[in-house]
Amino acid sequence: MKTVDFKKFGLKRGDIVLDLGCGEGRHVINAYLEQDIQSVGVDLSHKDVKTTAEKFEPFAQENQDKSFGLSVANALQLPFADNTFDKVICSEVLEHIPDWEGTIDEIRRVLKPGGTFCASVPRAWPEKICWHFSHAYHAMEGGHLRIFDEKEFRCAIEMRGFHFYAKHWAHALHSPFWWLKCIFWDTQDSNPMVKLYHRFLVWDLMDKPWFTRTLERLLNPICGKSIVLYFRKGV
Repeated sequence: MKTVDFKKFGLKRGDIVLDLGCGEGRHVINAYLEQDIQSVGVDLSHKDVKTTAEKFEPFAQENQDKSFGLSVANALQLPFADNTFDKVICSEVLEHIPDWEGTIDEIRRVLKPGGTFCASVPRAWPEKICWHFSHAYHAMEGGHLRIFDEKEFRCAIEMRGFHFYAKHWAHALHSPFWWLKCIFWDTQDSNPMVKLYHRFLVWDLMDKPWFTRTLERLLNPICGKSIVLYFRKGV
């Protein structure tokens, strides 16, 4: 399930791309498959990096024009030189990090001048509904530490030398799923409504039927769970 639109991101042959907070690999693997690039994933969780490596194995290609790498690292102390990457993705990560602004500074350090940066975070009003129905949703270890205001979030990034150029919303069909999970938090694993909606999402993800893909595109501006912003680093 991709959040980043690689066309808006400007992914092109020869790019060196960092997926910061790669989790279990959805963007770092998809970027590798999308184009002949050097795709690098970093996460603080050794378990998630190991899972990403396992998921990547069936997709590895004998192609000298692309490469794939993973590392365990702290987002505030990335093990890369200044101006290393042409593109940086940071998707659904910053809401988990106490010093998220320090993370943006580190992204700016490793991104080349003129390089592009995509940040996605939970959209404010769907997220507020989750917080309303469940304290545990955001208070558990590794949970969401904050709800971002889009204008303030964008301004904070622009103040660090980035130029905003595009945005969109994503995953509208997932917003009701998370509301249901939060409403039935203590029984979510056995609740029939949560289980049924999860089956629907898996079907949608695997089969990509025209109706649900069109429905989500129409609903994304209204109730998309994520806001996705694109920036260029100033030269």
